[in-house]
Amino acid sequence: MRQAGLSDGRRVSAFRPPDQEWHSASVSIKPGTRLKSQVDSTEVIIVRAPAADLVLTCGGHPLIDLAAEPAPGLTASGDGEPGQLGKRYTAPDHDDLELLVTKAGSSGLAADDVPLVVKAAKPLPSSD
Repeated sequence: MRQAGLSDGRRVSAFRPPDQEWHSASVSIKPGTRLKSQVDSTEVIIVRAPAADLVLTCGGHPLIDLAAEPAPGLTASGDGEPGQLGKRYTAPDHDDLELLVTKAGSSGLAADDVPLVVKAAKPLPSSD
C-alpha cells in the first residue's frame, strides 16, 4: 500500500484494485466532510474525526468525496451490517470517530478494517 498526504499533514492510505490505475483514498477526514461509498448508495457525514490516520471503508473499499467518481468495476466485499439511515456509528478502538449515515446502503462501514458499531444512546436523567 502507498501513502498519500493531506494538506493538514495527516496521511491516509491509497489502494490499487487489481488491474486498475492508482485510485487515491485521500479524502479530508474532518467534521462536516460528506463521503460516499464506491460500491453502493451509502453516504455519511463525519461528525467527529480522530487526529490519527485511518481509512474509512464501505463494502471493503475506501469512502470517497461526494463529487468524486467511483472506480469502475468494484464489488462489495467485507463483513458488517449495512449502515442504517440516521444512525451514528463509532469505531470500538477510536472513541473520537463518529459518522452519521445520511443515505443507507447495503454494505457495512469500517475504520481500518474494524467494523463500525451503532453509537449507544445516552440515558436521560430522571425527573424525580
